[in-house]
Amino acid sequence: MLGVLALGLLGSIALPESIADPTVTVPAGINHSPWDTLLKKYVDDRGLVNYGAWQADEADMQALVDYLAKFAPKPTQDATGPEEIASLINVYNAITVRWILQNYPTESIRELDDSWEENRWTVGGRSISLDELEHQNLRPLYGWRVHATIVCAARSCPPLQPSAFTTDTLAALTEQAYRAWLSRDDLNRYDPQQNEVEISSIFKWFQKDFVADGNVKVLLAEWGPKNEQSFLKTSDYDIDYMDYHWGLNDQGASGRDYQASIWSFLF
Repeated sequence: MLGVLALGLLGSIALPESIADPTVTVPAGINHSPWDTLLKKYVDDRGLVNYGAWQADEADMQALVDYLAKFAPKPTQDATGPEEIASLINVYNAITVRWILQNYPTESIRELDDSWEENRWTVGGRSISLDELEHQNLRPLYGWRVHATIVCAARSCPPLQPSAFTTDTLAALTEQAYRAWLSRDDLNRYDPQQNEVEISSIFKWFQKDFVADGNVKVLLAEWGPKNEQSFLKTSDYDIDYMDYHWGLNDQGASGRDYQASIWSFLF
């Protein structure tokens, strides 16, 4: 499927060798404008969310519930291709935001019970988890591209884009998401003098999706900060990985000084 997508921005990076059959179906023709409106209202230019104001607005809380309800029924016609991927990205992000809003205030999504593992969401006529959406659907369908587009509600996440993904905007918004992520010096750092870069731990955790370090370097050279282009195109620098800040991606103080206990990583 990916071979036919109009996403030729990094053609030298290999795509997954095989595409697993997705486990979730989403209806064709979903209108994502309500989600787009909510994102533009509550997400700032750093990808932080005004959870407090959103939670306090009853109408907008209901708007999110109503939007997610569009994904719940078993489809009479399945979305396919770029429409399917855009819808899966949107529903993943909308579910994550709703989960936080249901439990706000919280210092971190890691402090909540089974945020990713529990089958507590209805999509395509069945109960699913965030893990299933990501690992059995989005990663097989969209490969390495997905990692800048979905939000884990943490401060070290790629910034949540203040726009909904659609069939027409999937490629451009994916590129925008990567450029926004890679240009943030609190999320990825570049040191030409030491000939090294420190990049997000996501690149380590999902290294197989990026195929190999050499291809990560192609990505950095293509979509990294413009002022670092000459350095990043040399490709002979060392790569290290930054610590991950699991504090909540809140515009307020929640999560800003979060320090995870060992228990939040074990259970």
